[in-house]
Amino acid sequence: MTDDRRIAARGRELRVRVRRGSGSSPPLVLANGIGAPLEVLDPFVDALDPAIEVVRFDVPGVGGSPTPPVPYPYPALAALLGSALDELGYGRVDVLGISWGGGLAQQFAFQNPRRCRRLVLVATAMGALMVPGRPRVLTHMLTPRRHRDPAYARRVAGAIYGGSLRSGANNPLPIAFNGNGSTRGYLYQLLGLAGWTSLPFLPLIRQQTLILAGDDDPLVPLVNARIMARLLPNARLEVYPDGHLGLLVRAPELAGVVAEFLR
Repeated sequence: MTDDRRIAARGRELRVRVRRGSGSSPPLVLANGIGAPLEVLDPFVDALDPAIEVVRFDVPGVGGSPTPPVPYPYPALAALLGSALDELGYGRVDVLGISWGGGLAQQFAFQNPRRCRRLVLVATAMGALMVPGRPRVLTHMLTPRRHRDPAYARRVAGAIYGGSLRSGANNPLPIAFNGNGSTRGYLYQLLGLAGWTSLPFLPLIRQQTLILAGDDDPLVPLVNARIMARLLPNARLEVYPDGHLGLLVRAPELAGVVAEFLR
């Protein structure tokens, strides 16, 4: 059963979606990539063990969550997420973050060492001190155009996301990239990331951590995952043969890996 609702947390309205699970383990909270509404991860959630309860949300300024008056840096977003989970009645949780959401997941785990049980980091890095992708690729990330223009999204998908999308095969973009957040909300997300890095506190994140990274990711080169795996005390790195959107393209396979890790 899926429950869609709007909740108030720290004075902000957030759109959330909960897929009820039948198991007794903590719920899995998903943090999306930049500009992406919660529907982006539908293929992954559909493939995930139904016993696992899943909590998704739109960050302020994305999807169905109104744009805030000022940007939210990651520490404030992590606190906002904690308040949202309080409002939903959740205590201890597991957290999965993909791409931009991986930064939020790292920050949440750092700020909530007792509340966050396990951590999954997908196609993500350490923020400002990461090994960057190619400049030509990064320029596509400066605006939300790919979320609003399907033809443009398909045209640049291979260059941005790599992997099997280079050939146009198994393309999840018609499902994933129909965001309706504001341009200001997208820019606020970029500003929230500016100057942030997890590099100094990665050794302090003690949770069991699964790092999933593609071997052909133009946005987040694989070397970043290897650095995180060395610095996180309890991390395991799994490299899959695809690109930045492997969690969607290879949803059944990677959902199984995640479920096994959470068990």
